[in-house]
Amino acid sequence: MKVISLFTGAGGMDIGFIEAGHTVVWANDIDEDSLLSYKNYFSTKYGLDESHIVVKDIKNVPIEDIPDGDIVIGGFPCQGFSIANPYRKTEDSRNELYLELKRVIAGKTPKVFVAENVAGLHSIGGYETAEDKKNKLGRVFKVILKELGEVGYKVKWSILDAKNYGVPQSRKRIVIVGVRNDIDYDFQYPIPTHGKTNSNTLFNKDIKPYVTLGEVIQDLPEEQDASYKIPNHTGTSHKVRINGYIGNRKTNPNQPSPTIVGRGGGTGGPVIIPHPNGKRRLTVRECARLQSFPDDFVFYGSNSSCYRQIGNAVPWLLAYNVAKNIPKDL
Repeated sequence: MKVISLFTGAGGMDIGFIEAGHTVVWANDIDEDSLLSYKNYFSTKYGLDESHIVVKDIKNVPIEDIPDGDIVIGGFPCQGFSIANPYRKTEDSRNELYLELKRVIAGKTPKVFVAENVAGLHSIGGYETAEDKKNKLGRVFKVILKELGEVGYKVKWSILDAKNYGVPQSRKRIVIVGVRNDIDYDFQYPIPTHGKTNSNTLFNKDIKPYVTLGEVIQDLPEEQDASYKIPNHTGTSHKVRINGYIGNRKTNPNQPSPTIVGRGGGTGGPVIIPHPNGKRRLTVRECARLQSFPDDFVFYGSNSSCYRQIGNAVPWLLAYNVAKNIPKDL
């Protein structure tokens, strides 16, 4: 089916939908570096028409300038919602961008929409009742679900962890799916493909062990400035200081990595987790692998920009497992 991609970023979500058999007909983001990375990969790998890749603030894009599509997808900006942001507020202006997602859904009336956001979205604004807290329906989240439903969709949501789908990273995300009211179809969330083998395999022989941090970076050069050997294998000069805070915790090569984030630290730079050797932080390419980006996906811009593009992305393997449950002939 034809996909309209909003808040596209570097395109992790788009890769997942294309690999599941869908076609991206329009992609939009305000960040030039992200769409330069996107354009160079998607035009070469998938033959996507570059004229359908639009660098512009979605608030300034009229509905008539967007082609028709069957699916609208978007990991709407989440910095204001994220539990990694200790200063999050309900009135954060970045939180309003879901209204642009709603505007496009209402204007293009796709058969299905898929929206992704951080797990912390469900608790922003607190809970009105004990029952809401039990069901993880915070004040802001209830409003978002209600408004998305009001434009003509049956809406459901679930929290998915990327590590359960072959991504070498613990990354919990809310995935909201809406199906147009006139369509007789009940979307089902994907069943995990990976887990702890010492327990899950007793009941499900198809469950594979978690993919670990060490597995996916072990073949990369130890030096952190080896982009002459592999694209984007460059790192940061930010020293490692293990102190228990986000970005400064020891990493275990035998487990999925901690969440790769796109936000900056107190100095404005990216928060990059340490390499398991404890001597340096992960390179751009190592972070890309932890987000399931292929090695031939080259990121453009400064190192900080590349780290941010990767941290803000949806791992394509997670997106693929969601997208493959949407029939191509719906």
